[in-house]
Amino acid sequence: MKIININLNGIRRAVDRGFLDWLQQQDADVICVQNLQAKSYELDDSVLYPQGYEGYFFDADQDNFGGVGVYCRKLPKAIMTGLGFEQADFEGRFIQADFDKVSIASFLMPDNSDPQAKYAFMEQFNEYLKKLRRKRREHIICGSWYIAHKTIDLADWANNQDTPGFRPVERAWLDQVFGPMGFLDAFREVNREEDQYSWYPELDKPRNRQDGWRIDYQVTGPNMRRNIVNAWFDTQASFSEFAPLVVEYDIEL
Repeated sequence: MKIININLNGIRRAVDRGFLDWLQQQDADVICVQNLQAKSYELDDSVLYPQGYEGYFFDADQDNFGGVGVYCRKLPKAIMTGLGFEQADFEGRFIQADFDKVSIASFLMPDNSDPQAKYAFMEQFNEYLKKLRRKRREHIICGSWYIAHKTIDLADWANNQDTPGFRPVERAWLDQVFGPMGFLDAFREVNREEDQYSWYPELDKPRNRQDGWRIDYQVTGPNMRRNIVNAWFDTQASFSEFAPLVVEYDIEL
């Protein structure tokens, strides 16, 4: 099974820059997209239902803001939207596709423009993660978490220790997620290389290793460790400031 997640930073712009052509070349089972910045009813059928895929979307209430989606080759058994608290549900930050053996979610954490709003979201999302660990189903949460976890996960970390997205409180929160709470960073389970980044600040400039941050993840429960086969970033994709994260799993939907 191949799962890809990508922060489109505006789905209309991404489509204009070749997102749909890229999608058709991936042979992925599920593609999770975030930060659509459009209402799904405003989009053409070619975007909602690209060849071979069914698209499912959860819009933000605000125009030109947030929104997440999942493109699925196999029809899911169920689609779940929202997390049950206002900051997530009104801003279109979570959609989940349930299959026979695993649930796959597309997730968008608040970005770093308002750290206090982000911290409030993290606190509430933490309660959701605790409940999730008590469930027996396997889950994969794919998306932009807007936090670089370790010094290996961003360029020039020494000068960014008080920068939102790499502050001690955010890194400590991920320490708990990937520590006592038992979740796995699927990418780092199989890829320990340096200079592996998902976000670069300028779209139309070469992806300089001195500028990147790894702030996009696929997060799984501990039982998935043996199923994670390979993971990489598609840095050649050029329709967003974010590079798609591709993870291959030894599991069927």
